[in-house]
Amino acid sequence: MGGQILDFFTKREGIVVIASIFLIGILLSIKAIGTPKERELEGVTSLITSDLEKEDVAPLGKEDSLIMVHISGEVYHPGIYELVAGDRVVDAVNMAGGLSKQADLDKVNLAKKIKDEEKIYIPAIGEEVPFTIDLVTNGETSGKININVASSSDLESLPGIGEVIAGRIIEYRKTNKFNKVEDILEVSGIGQAKFEAIKDLISTD
Repeated sequence: MGGQILDFFTKREGIVVIASIFLIGILLSIKAIGTPKERELEGVTSLITSDLEKEDVAPLGKEDSLIMVHISGEVYHPGIYELVAGDRVVDAVNMAGGLSKQADLDKVNLAKKIKDEEKIYIPAIGEEVPFTIDLVTNGETSGKININVASSSDLESLPGIGEVIAGRIIEYRKTNKFNKVEDILEVSGIGQAKFEAIKDLISTD
């Protein structure tokens, strides 16, 4: 066959054709030998990809669960905010627009971890509180408004309590602690009828 090719082509062209056929045969043999290795690598890659996909869809852990907290007092935007379990008071403060210039940092522990349904209260400088606190809370367990530490906006949420009376309550507690809810009757503007309307909504601790 080689002679027929050499007869059809020139001698140089014939050599080139035979050499090309020989090289093609070698390349096909190499590819066939390398195929099992390539399949092995593809299998490993598939396993790694599968593991990564499993990690991506893994359920959120306890520390990743969402919580809701209520922050008020000396922050720019008091309200209810959604955070992540494990976040700290400073995270809630930042979401509420930061501390106002009147905020008393000596009475608040910004590093404290917060819990779901927690009420955070930031007192003002010069505002008297009845006890030393790391973090002032307002009725966290009872759901009632603590008249010893509640902000003006919280007090105004009570029936019949407007801005003026809320201010009187805050002024009163600067020098007098409310030891029992009935003590609020000492505040000017709060009579028996108004007390009856709010007594079940307030607490002193």
